[in-house]
Amino acid sequence: MRLDEVDLSDVDRFLDPETPWRMFDVLRERSPVHWQPEAAPNSGFWAVTRHRDLVAVNRDPDTFTSEQFTNLEEVTDPGLRDRRRSLMETDGERHRAMRLLLSREFSPKLVSRYAVFLRGLTASTLDTALAEESFDLVAGIAAELPIMVLARLMLDVPAADTGKLIAWGNRIIGNNDPDCADVLLESADSERYKHVPFRSLAALEIFEYGRELAEKRRGGTGTDLVSRLVNTVPRDGVPLTPTDFDNYFLLLVVAGNETTRHAISAAVHALARNPAQWWRLKENPALIGTAVEEFLRWASPVYHFRRTATRDTEISGQRVREGDKVVLWFASGNRDEAAFEKPYEFDVGREPNDHLAFGLGGPHFCLGAALARLELRILFEELLARAEQIRLAGPVTRLRSNFVNGIKTLPVTVTR
Repeated sequence: MRLDEVDLSDVDRFLDPETPWRMFDVLRERSPVHWQPEAAPNSGFWAVTRHRDLVAVNRDPDTFTSEQFTNLEEVTDPGLRDRRRSLMETDGERHRAMRLLLSREFSPKLVSRYAVFLRGLTASTLDTALAEESFDLVAGIAAELPIMVLARLMLDVPAADTGKLIAWGNRIIGNNDPDCADVLLESADSERYKHVPFRSLAALEIFEYGRELAEKRRGGTGTDLVSRLVNTVPRDGVPLTPTDFDNYFLLLVVAGNETTRHAISAAVHALARNPAQWWRLKENPALIGTAVEEFLRWASPVYHFRRTATRDTEISGQRVREGDKVVLWFASGNRDEAAFEKPYEFDVGREPNDHLAFGLGGPHFCLGAALARLELRILFEELLARAEQIRLAGPVTRLRSNFVNGIKTLPVTVTR
């Protein structure tokens, strides 16, 4: 691929499983901080693709802020920005205060207490899915398990609600996919929803659901995440507004499910295509810790997050102006030859593995990283114990998105 053939703004390029990685390879080699034009009304962005630059920018929120939003859309109206602002679109003391509301609940120490429950839930999910020899792994396991964990453990909502939680996440994350979206993000009709995150009607439905939970739990003694949000004042002394709560709750529903879901799908896909690595894990279960990190590196569930330059600066010698969009292509960093030996080899024993799936430090490091790791470890321990072999059983369909690296359907045959 030539440099002039690269277009990271073209969502259709990301439907092919190989094209994004070819574009990233070219950029890392030829133009690691690359100006990518965009169609109006957007104005273009700097694409950062090398591991070392991604880490440096991610750890410097004073120069590269999230306050101007973390997706490619340019929300220029301050009122709209405030209505759509979530934890991800804050920096500094307010970000720390909002993050601390729930960070203890996602700490490795507290997450570890869920291990017994998680193992039982995983066993039940697998027993149901594996009752059929061939099935869609996304629908049967990858989409089901993370949302059950979120619903039962973190939000304390009925198991019967998980179906609509999954559907909401599909519609929001799939806002550029005609199979998923109510209104495509790139269409003129999306202007009707420009005041809500992701420009999605599903966001409004999640808001309504969260408000009903908040009303029931306000003033109570519950320890679930909703109770903590409505009954705790952030450390900076500024209570959450109704809009703050709406956007925080939506972030929990979407981010708390989608990253783990797509990591599971990508990991099973990789194991099915690399049976030697499957057998290596079965013969040496002690490798599960390093395998989980490789699953995350390989999956790279989120392609990018955006920052905005707060001043004139440089990234690896490339001048960047105040106000420029700077997009961190974490997925590219996870295939950087300078950071990983043989990065296109799937290796469940890979060490070291400083992948960027959770951001690798910085104030926006993934809040749910410890829970995601525990879910992945327990799922694959149980799957390896139950399944003799996994094979692909049909075409894999991918999400139309340059934000989430996702698989929509993954037909597999499992030999027990």
